[in-house]
Amino acid sequence: MSAVNITNVAVLDNPAPFLSPFQFEISYECLDALQDDLEWKLTYVGSAEDDTYDQLLESVFVGPVNVGKYRFVLQAEPPEPSKIREEDIIGVTVLLLTCSYASQEFIRVGYYVNNDYDDEKLKEEPPQKVLIDRVQRNILVDKPRVTKFPINFHPENDENGEQAPPPDNTEEENVLGEEPVSSPNQCNEKSPQT
Repeated sequence: MSAVNITNVAVLDNPAPFLSPFQFEISYECLDALQDDLEWKLTYVGSAEDDTYDQLLESVFVGPVNVGKYRFVLQAEPPEPSKIREEDIIGVTVLLLTCSYASQEFIRVGYYVNNDYDDEKLKEEPPQKVLIDRVQRNILVDKPRVTKFPINFHPENDENGEQAPPPDNTEEENVLGEEPVSSPNQCNEKSPQT
């Protein structure tokens, strides 16, 4: 059983211009006091074919983590367009929200993001060079992909200092009809496998 459960993630200011900051209101509950902070990360997938274009938009530590219910707003700057191939700016990509404890990822929420022009004429006849100030992003909030990974929330209690066993029993909410993954390292495919 997880010591931390996400109870809600609300995407604020959506849809929004591509160059606007991302804002997520995250609610979670802690069922057991933890010694260390939680690390929350937001990653923008810049290319389905090459993860070198992925951009870590924000990484924050939140704590102390005592028993109780919590809520905060995670705000992140938008991805740097110059670090995305021109042909990958318009279209569908993925945004990953992850949470880790003691360097162990235990939950991943993936969202599809559709980037398109804010004007019908530009959609029908796109310019050769992307007009980034006319691109609007729409996070598809109704179909998040949530994956939970079992971890050891209390490594200090483990006599040998060992981490949790490999995540053979990964829990995944399979809302997209795709095969579940068995470990966080297997989620390198560019779909919002979380």
